Amino acid sequence: MQRAKRKLEHIKYALELGFGPASTHLADVRFLHNCLPELNPADIDLSVQILGKRLRLPFFIDAVTGGTQAVADVNRKLAQVAARVGIGMAVGSQYGAVREDGDKSSYDVVREELGEGLVIGNISALATAEQAQKAVDMLKADALEVHLNAAQELWMAEGDKDYAGLLDKMVQMKAALSVPVIAKETGCGIAAEQYRLLLNAGFRHFDCAGAGGTNFPAIEAARQGAALSEEFASWGVPTCWSLIDAQAVLPQDAVLLGSGGVQNAADAVRVLALGADAVGITGVVLCLVVEQGVEAAVQYFQQLEEELRCYLLLLGAQTPKQLRKVPLVVTGETKDFIACRGYGLAQLCRVRRA
Repeated sequence: MQRAKRKLEHIKYALELGFGPASTHLADVRFLHNCLPELNPADIDLSVQILGKRLRLPFFIDAVTGGTQAVADVNRKLAQVAARVGIGMAVGSQYGAVREDGDKSSYDVVREELGEGLVIGNISALATAEQAQKAVDMLKADALEVHLNAAQELWMAEGDKDYAGLLDKMVQMKAALSVPVIAKETGCGIAAEQYRLLLNAGFRHFDCAGAGGTNFPAIEAARQGAALSEEFASWGVPTCWSLIDAQAVLPQDAVLLGSGGVQNAADAVRVLALGADAVGITGVVLCLVVEQGVEAAVQYFQQLEEELRCYLLLLGAQTPKQLRKVPLVVTGETKDFIACRGYGLAQLCRVRRA
């Protein structure tokens, strides 16, 4: 009962609080119009190959909820949306379900609706290798997100407060599993220093999940009837900055999922231009599914598709990956961030991770 109550409260406060107050800083990135795109709109291909599956569009619904019958209908509807528009879906944390042999129905419905589509499992970095395997088996998952959520746990009354040894646990999970293991944040972003640690430990799959989207520390504070200070409410590495840090350290064979506060095609095209292989969207889709239903969420993705196609045409890019070669103009605090990190601004603005 306690888990069901918590999961429902997460959805309630995610909808009530919305995004922020942190900024993704994606708006600091501007594009230069290509007046000679030399492209036929019909030649633009928005599909991507990722985690062993072909997605019709370069999107996936990132981790939202699960673990209790009370949210099974939400996950079913989200999976129906993903199946309709040809994208992938990651489930919410399976840690409780595998640790306490809890309710699995809210996860089963995702594979039922998506069939052979891309399904990504999700478990805490606190889990054992055996629990991680159970999470994969539960969904017949194509990959497993291992989430890092120290900030959320810190303000969760029932949260885990011991974060020592997480990397060792993640390495053990990775060694035991045959599917890709994705190192994922939960709304506070990954910085270059931690990308390097994870790379050195053998990880090649990442979900930056930067600040500027759903704010789990604020949600946990709201559950306690409290409020965070302005500083803590804005805590984290903004999505834009986490993607830029990734460019500085990730090798060509790494897989980078870009998520955190993406709301529209303008956000998505920036995330792709900054090197992401696919774009995760959560809060907007959750709101549409809960408040308006599946059809409204499908129409949202259809609009995203139409507008993303327009962006690619106006930038002379035939595929999402070619956006990494289009020139950028970086302004605002992100320009300061690049200078502080010692990156080459001019080089970054010309070409990103190919």
